Amino acid sequence: MLKEIKNRRSIRRFDQTEIDDQTINFIIEMGTWAPSGLNNQPWKFFVIRDRELKNELSMQTKYSQIIRESAACIAVFLDFSNSYDRTKDVQAIGACIQNMLLTIHHLNLGGVWLGEILNNRDSVEALLKVPGNLELMALVALGRPLETGGKGIRKPLEQMIIGRK
Repeated sequence: MLKEIKNRRSIRRFDQTEIDDQTINFIIEMGTWAPSGLNNQPWKFFVIRDRELKNELSMQTKYSQIIRESAACIAVFLDFSNSYDRTKDVQAIGACIQNMLLTIHHLNLGGVWLGEILNNRDSVEALLKVPGNLELMALVALGRPLETGGKGIRKPLEQMIIGRK
């Protein structure tokens, strides 16, 4: 597990091979095992495979090619009807997305967390026709990778740890 955490990279180029429902469901299920405050599980998901819908969705971000080339996208939403504390719920959704990305990597697939699309959140929510109790948090694009991730670079811990007592 620790090796997979260190080796996971954002993959932005995919071949056009389909990803089956069982695999996508497994990725989402692993996401839902993320911790959440009071175990409220404040997330909902919308799976996008339809080429025409992906093309329309791709117009909502400067990273349009990633969406168009992906086998599938998973839109991740905060469900206000299951929310009790926005900060904690957004953190839980971040953990959920990380679980999904690690699962994608573990399955030898590629994936990337797209957040820039949030600049057009309202348009995406309207395009997907989601109910008003859902707020888009991110889009995860995935597929069989056409590239390998670059070398992971992290700042030294001395620059990250601000104190010890």
